[in-house]
Amino acid sequence: MTSDQYRPRWTGPGEPAVDDAGVYETLMRLDEPVHIVGGPYRLGAAAGGRVTADGPHEIVAAVPPLGPERLGSAAFLAAHGIRQAYMSGAMANGIASADMVVAMARAGFLGSYGAAGLLPEAVEKALIRFRDEIPGLGYACNLIHSPSEDRLERSAVELFLAYGVPCVEASAFLKLTPHLVRYRLAGLRAGGPHGVIAANRVIAKISRTETAELFMRPAPEAIVRQLLADGLITEEQARLAPRVPLADDITVEADSGGHTDRRPLPALLPVIMRQRDAIMQETGYPERIRIGAAGGIGTPDAAAAAFTMGADYIVTGSVNQSCLEAGTSPQVKQMLAQAGIADFEMAPAADMFEMGVELQVLRRGTFFPMRAKQLYELYRTYDGIEEIPAEVRERVEKQIFRRPLESVWEETAEYFRRRDPDQLVRAEGHPKRRAALVFRWYLGMASRWAKTGEADRAVDYQIWCGPAMGSFNAWVRGTYLAAPEHRRVADVARQIMTGAAFHQRLAMLRAAGVAFPAGITTRPSPEDTASFDRAVGVGR
Repeated sequence: MTSDQYRPRWTGPGEPAVDDAGVYETLMRLDEPVHIVGGPYRLGAAAGGRVTADGPHEIVAAVPPLGPERLGSAAFLAAHGIRQAYMSGAMANGIASADMVVAMARAGFLGSYGAAGLLPEAVEKALIRFRDEIPGLGYACNLIHSPSEDRLERSAVELFLAYGVPCVEASAFLKLTPHLVRYRLAGLRAGGPHGVIAANRVIAKISRTETAELFMRPAPEAIVRQLLADGLITEEQARLAPRVPLADDITVEADSGGHTDRRPLPALLPVIMRQRDAIMQETGYPERIRIGAAGGIGTPDAAAAAFTMGADYIVTGSVNQSCLEAGTSPQVKQMLAQAGIADFEMAPAADMFEMGVELQVLRRGTFFPMRAKQLYELYRTYDGIEEIPAEVRERVEKQIFRRPLESVWEETAEYFRRRDPDQLVRAEGHPKRRAALVFRWYLGMASRWAKTGEADRAVDYQIWCGPAMGSFNAWVRGTYLAAPEHRRVADVARQIMTGAAFHQRLAMLRAAGVAFPAGITTRPSPEDTASFDRAVGVGR
């Protein structure tokens, strides 16, 4: 038997493989082919070069090179100008910060800026950074559906168009809005191999088939006609609109932090993929709509599972919030680093409070979920804060708000005079609407306290997060990534993708009948990957 880089690592009789550093190193050479060779009683691994078997030995399995850049869709990489099919999803209020987006772009990943909930001047400041610091590199900005704050959605789109934002991550859309459609259509022009170029790309984050349908179809004719009549798109763009779907990519969001329907990814992803295939057959789009996976992805195993199911790309969220670049406080990052997989709970969402929409948050170390639910029950029960019984109101003022509710209303009114005066118009003469704004004050401030690290309000922190955070913490326990001060968003991405490629390689070999002991199948840990990178000259 000969091989240019043959390193025999033999097992004892009857064992299928070996938990040996040499075999692990061989399997971790992801850019080289690997052959499993064996004789009557033993198996070994050889990487790279040419392998021939002579004597009693034979090649029992072989896998081609499979580096992390080979995972997912090559079309996704080309469309967004990135090197690996990995995206850090947006976390509102700038938690998915400009620093995070810049770090991801420079490392060859796609980062989405958490523009949702921010005032236009803050968004513009980030867009200037992207223009100056990562010109020509791929990135995205979040556009969240704001049923009660149409003005912010419109302002965000105007900024995205003015600064040439190449991609929008659309989230929490219950229906399509003219602002989102305008962004998509304003980038259409004739040309390219298929006759139409869509320069403004849209990644739609969905968890329901009816929402996916909206984004897989072309822009609604009525909205297109109105945009044309308002002079917001050209006649050519209106003519090209029926030829492309509203979104290039559909992110299937399973059990995640923040807004989530908590559906399992193995149940949801295949349904959306079949839906995509049916619509593609019906419409005859020249380019395939890509499907990504999000929710619950915090380890290499989970990432590998998503790619095995056919995901064109993966999206992480919760795990990035504990990284150095995240726009939240050190206190929150420490709390996240201690979370287990069961330390999360659903609570009312501030942006869709009146509709009863919930989001997933960290429960460990905070009373926020319980207190937010109490406020929603008061909203459902009473038609205004004046109707709340005196003893209940006194308790709420003392324990939750720590101030009189009238004082809260005054501050709320001043806030909306600057941000969105229409909110005050709608509340005038409607006590229940006024109560909703007062209760939303607490939900909004709870996010702010967490972001700024307000020590006196630690028990009220609202931290959007899901079980992936606990899974990630379990994976990195005992490694350098256990401490949040060592977590960098691009390093976390690289670790997850490298590990996913390793697990894909193991899966291919298992399919060929090769078995591995737990010492190999539970790897690589972050320390394993870091040590291997140093050995082959890759910097952390």
